[in-house]
Amino acid sequence: MSLFACLAIASTPAMATPCTNLQSLQLQHATITSATDNTSGTFVVPNSNPPQTITGLPAFCRVAATLTPTADSSIKIEVWLPETTWNGRFLGTGGGGFQGVISYNELASGIQAGFAATNSDLGTGVSGCNSLFCGSAGNMGNPLAIEFGDPPNPTAGLFGHPERIKDFGYRAIHLMTVRGKEIANAFYPRNPGKAYFAGCSTGGQNALMEAQRFPDDYDGILAGAAAFNRTHLHMAGLASWQNAHASPGRFIQPGQMTLINKAVIAQCVGRDGGAKTDQFLTDPRDCPFDPKVLQCTGGNAPPACLTSEQVTTIQKYYAGTIDPVNGDVINPGSERGNETDNVLALGLAFQERLPEPAFDGLFYWVFGQSFGFPSSAHNFQNFDFHRDVDTVDDQLAAVLNATSTDLGEFREHGGKLLMYHGWADPLIPSQSSINYFNALVADHNRGFEQVSFEPDRDGGKLRRTQSYARLFMVPGMFHCSGGPGPNVFDALTPLVTWVEKGVAPDTIVATKFVNDTPPAVEMTRPLCVYPKVAKYNGSGSTSIAANFTCVADEHDFNQTPAPKYGP
Repeated sequence: MSLFACLAIASTPAMATPCTNLQSLQLQHATITSATDNTSGTFVVPNSNPPQTITGLPAFCRVAATLTPTADSSIKIEVWLPETTWNGRFLGTGGGGFQGVISYNELASGIQAGFAATNSDLGTGVSGCNSLFCGSAGNMGNPLAIEFGDPPNPTAGLFGHPERIKDFGYRAIHLMTVRGKEIANAFYPRNPGKAYFAGCSTGGQNALMEAQRFPDDYDGILAGAAAFNRTHLHMAGLASWQNAHASPGRFIQPGQMTLINKAVIAQCVGRDGGAKTDQFLTDPRDCPFDPKVLQCTGGNAPPACLTSEQVTTIQKYYAGTIDPVNGDVINPGSERGNETDNVLALGLAFQERLPEPAFDGLFYWVFGQSFGFPSSAHNFQNFDFHRDVDTVDDQLAAVLNATSTDLGEFREHGGKLLMYHGWADPLIPSQSSINYFNALVADHNRGFEQVSFEPDRDGGKLRRTQSYARLFMVPGMFHCSGGPGPNVFDALTPLVTWVEKGVAPDTIVATKFVNDTPPAVEMTRPLCVYPKVAKYNGSGSTSIAANFTCVADEHDFNQTPAPKYGP
């Protein structure tokens, strides 16, 4: 999880325009619906149940607006403007899943660090979308509630709404940025000096879309666990659900993901650079664990071991999404070490318990409401990973997938891209971010070949790429936050330093709090600029970051999609 440090605060700004006067501000294809001062130090999140109150806020001007770039668009944005603590910078923020709501915690973190901050619902709220579902049974609410008896209520989500799909894919974030800057410019006596974007998951996709399509929007971009290869990522979720539901015997029972994880750690911990006492892997690519070692023998029975069918489920979980006819990799597999029974981590334990796959709303946008009915020609139970992939890609890939490696314009105007991804992410395969970074290094015009990082062997491509783009892998972190490893860190401040002072980060210190709750610290560990990994020095506490050194790690195998599906 990336926490924002308090960046240097500029002198107290005198407001050029009183907050309430912003409601009459005229902007293209936009209507400002409210502009109010908040000096209470708190904010109650609208429609939260139970009510969620955010505290510790500076005085700020809250501006809400609706953007309508097309007749079918309805993009909600909010801009929060610190009234006395502005640091002179602008911050765009992302969200998760299908969004559909404003991420108020992102706005709060932004203004607490001194930024003028903005966020968007990505234009999907008008279609009844939420973070997990947009066009499927889950539209009616909490997906875990569906498991316990709520009847499905399928909808088509964005089916028949191509302009709203464009809004979700790239347009909403860009227009949020343009209008957000205009609002900030009207409020403050001077324009923001530098602009930054920070997002994880869908926010990471937003981040890469900005760098690729709108390179002048931001000076620095922070992209975490980016859902950039979106159509194929959602196919991976579909494949994972089909895998566990192929037969009753394929289902992984409660507690068995923990059993598997313990076996993975016992076999592989310490061989990948970290400490032998770690409860997570530093680089899972060094782990050859085969779940077959847990197959039941003699009188043993589940859940203390795995049946042959369950072994198959986990082997396919690691193998990735594969075209069954030609063997092409459509999306990388899950990493060893991400196994968890925690359903909130959004991994297999969560996915297999749902009556239909989470995040499958994207397929409703192509096939319509019938995708939710087993009797239809195309549905979530019989999706064909040879025949149907192109059907989805033909309609959605160009709009949703942020796969271009042409960041020339972003680089030329001085833009800096900082990426991060948890090695124990059970939702978005960790390998995805490595594949994108490696593609930047390799140069997309020459294909997505394996990249060698041996000194003087890559012709300086790694060094040149790291002059504007850097990746940090986070050992033991789940999807964007949480997990058994150090998972709290500030990546935004190093990005600001890189942009404004020209000092690129080589390491970022991450913290693991006891029970993931501050302030008691369990350990700290350096996050190393990829492709380096943290190696224990051999003496001193393994709970202290200073006892680890970032070293080269150059010979790992990277599972990459077939070129038509990659990087």
